[in-house]
Amino acid sequence: MQLKDIDKARYKKHLNIVIVGFISSLLILSLIFGQLLIALFSTVEQNVIDLAKITAEQAPEGSNFKFNLIGVVLALFVNAAILHRVKNSDFFNEVYYVWQIKQVQNLIYRKLKKIKAAAKEGDEQALRILFYYYNSIKQLYILDDNTITLSSVEKNLQDITESINEKNIDIDALPFDKAMLADYK
Repeated sequence: MQLKDIDKARYKKHLNIVIVGFISSLLILSLIFGQLLIALFSTVEQNVIDLAKITAEQAPEGSNFKFNLIGVVLALFVNAAILHRVKNSDFFNEVYYVWQIKQVQNLIYRKLKKIKAAAKEGDEQALRILFYYYNSIKQLYILDDNTITLSSVEKNLQDITESINEKNIDIDALPFDKAMLADYK
């Protein structure tokens, strides 16, 4: 996966819209599905429940908790389907790109100890992976205004770049691919 430049302002604007939209639709759909399920399947009488008598361990007998929980799960499925459908749209482009980068970073992070060890021994592929990893972290830190630890990432990136230059590796000749991680088990 290639790193690409994205517009920070557009990314933040669209991310905020997606977050607010997801939370709002989750709340509304959960309520709608829960009430619909209760109306269709509940056998609980509409008695007033004394909340002071409810313990943390038990729900009141005849509670509609399961219908409300199913409503939340259904709302999550609907939201997931919507997000899956719009992930390749122009509006969602930056948000989906950052999500994909974070997934790749997670895959690399799981094997980071072995990759760093291989890089210290001069493994060219490990150096390429680390170069990509630190560049992607730097990009996301800048997008999310996470400047507190940016200096340590830049130092790590500088160290990797020096190692790459010492070995005369053309970093652009072979771009990063997730398949490169298979060698580090």
